[in-house]
Amino acid sequence: MSRVPREDMPARHGPRHPLHALTLAVVVLLVIVCGLQAASALWDRLRAPAPEPRAVTPRGALADEERNNIEVFRETSPSVVFITTLDKRVGFAFDVTEIPRGNGSGFVWDDRGTIVTNFHVIQGADSATVTMADGKTYRARLLGASPDHDLAVLRIDAPRADLRPLPVGTSSDLQVGQRAIAIGNPFGLDRTLTVGVVSALGREIRSVSGRVIRDVIQTDAAINPGNSGGPLLDSAGRLIGVNTAIASPSGAYSGVGFAVPVDTVNRIVPELIANGRVARPGLGVYTAPEAWSRQVGLRGVAVMDVIEGSGAARAGLRPMTRDARGAIVLGDVIVAVDGRRVARREDLFDALADRRPGEVVAVRVLRDGAELEVQVGLTAVE
Repeated sequence: MSRVPREDMPARHGPRHPLHALTLAVVVLLVIVCGLQAASALWDRLRAPAPEPRAVTPRGALADEERNNIEVFRETSPSVVFITTLDKRVGFAFDVTEIPRGNGSGFVWDDRGTIVTNFHVIQGADSATVTMADGKTYRARLLGASPDHDLAVLRIDAPRADLRPLPVGTSSDLQVGQRAIAIGNPFGLDRTLTVGVVSALGREIRSVSGRVIRDVIQTDAAINPGNSGGPLLDSAGRLIGVNTAIASPSGAYSGVGFAVPVDTVNRIVPELIANGRVARPGLGVYTAPEAWSRQVGLRGVAVMDVIEGSGAARAGLRPMTRDARGAIVLGDVIVAVDGRRVARREDLFDALADRRPGEVVAVRVLRDGAELEVQVGLTAVE
């Protein structure tokens, strides 16, 4: 006997709500539309031509300045070297190893393997290596250094055929506005070219010894840490200076760099090669401490003693003495050299900085309340 369902009982099959069917229809429609769009895009790509590189626009000839920069770099960059300084370290087993200390730049001076750089590049290092443009690395030995001029000379045993000395120019006839080209290894990036102009001439900077370097070249060619010791060149590819310092609160490029002028380099380097040091010219006197001079109100440099046989002794300069009671009797007080006023010892050093032993200078002294001038032959001093 069959059971008749009751009218108040819901059907067991079929959609529970009409919205379900509508949602399903919308989803199916979206799938169909998206599929048609994808198929249309695929068909368009299949029909479109394959993409090709754009045609190159002809450049035309390089500008004269560009050609000059390229030529200078091509001719001079093989002369620029990468200098790595090393420190020795003793291990736990008493084995000695060398670790990198810093790096800088330099350049080939002659075909005997002479390398010129800044003194501060190699200052305090136990040893150094020089890497040439061809990638060959040589052990370097120090020939000489002049902290007063921030210059040092190294020597490497490289084949003469691999050495390309830089052409040497002059700095005495430079003019503000001339092109200045720097090549070096900033931040360890070897043989980097930067271009600027000679921004100013006759600048003065302090060397690592505290002495003043005169006639320094100022340039806006980018100079950064690692450029030190590298060449500053003119547009003919001639050496006009050795990059040595920057003026920057951050220590990086700020548009103001300085180079030791080549006329100074060309005078100092041969002396360092021959003697290992620069024979500093002096009058042959010992001067009184500045604190004492200030205390007694002296405006000049008091001669405390005269070296026997020196130029000062031959010229008759008078040292301090003591009277019968032991009180100091003032001798000569140097107030000028070759017309340059001397108020303190640093002025005296500066007045003699560009002189050489054997030259004669006019020294004006205050003696017994009156000024007189004597001719003094300069003496080599340590």
